[in-house]
Amino acid sequence: MTPTNPSATTEPSAPSRRELNKAATRASIAAAALDLLRSNGPGNFTVEDIAASAGVSRRTFFNYFPSLEAALSSVADGFMDRALEQFRLRPSDETILESAQAALMALADPMSVAPMAELFSLTQDNRSLARSELEAWEHCTGQIIDAARSRLGPDVSELYLYALAGAVISCGKAAMTVWFAECGPDLSPTSLAILRQHLIDAMWLLGAGFAPSSLASLQTASVPTSTDRS
Repeated sequence: MTPTNPSATTEPSAPSRRELNKAATRASIAAAALDLLRSNGPGNFTVEDIAASAGVSRRTFFNYFPSLEAALSSVADGFMDRALEQFRLRPSDETILESAQAALMALADPMSVAPMAELFSLTQDNRSLARSELEAWEHCTGQIIDAARSRLGPDVSELYLYALAGAVISCGKAAMTVWFAECGPDLSPTSLAILRQHLIDAMWLLGAGFAPSSLASLQTASVPTSTDRS
């Protein structure tokens, strides 16, 4: 019997005002960190600068984030949250990787990958901020494990979950690396559409087991335009 997905049968409770306020504060701090990274460059701002820009105290900053790098890495959370929302809507009898690819395809707007792409771009020239990128990927790994466990049930092998999440994250990193080599820090809709397609193709290759036939299919496929992805 296939385990059911609890999120597909249980309506989530509406967030309280306190939860909404906390989410807004967290988002404000993350946005301030990214703005300072854009304007000042890596290594040229502090936690105190972020707090001041967000209009909160230093203590409040640390109530939400353990470090400057963690605040920066959180700008990519929204993309994963939206992708997982789509993943949880997929049929429970679908394979995990089929659902992952379908979830990415459902995010038709190429700009949905913009925060993650910008973080990746801004941290490439300064490896002192590599921890931000690493924390973003680690957060994604935890979310993938939780989503897969919810789909497959509590008795699923931990080895399976961690191997699956590791493979998915590695494919995500590969897609980002290839995109950056092709497009550089270009965050135009056309460039982001290419990144989105690389992410979809990477999931497809993983699901196909990287068979020779999958490589041939990928080499003959053209990259769709953003209008083709709607």
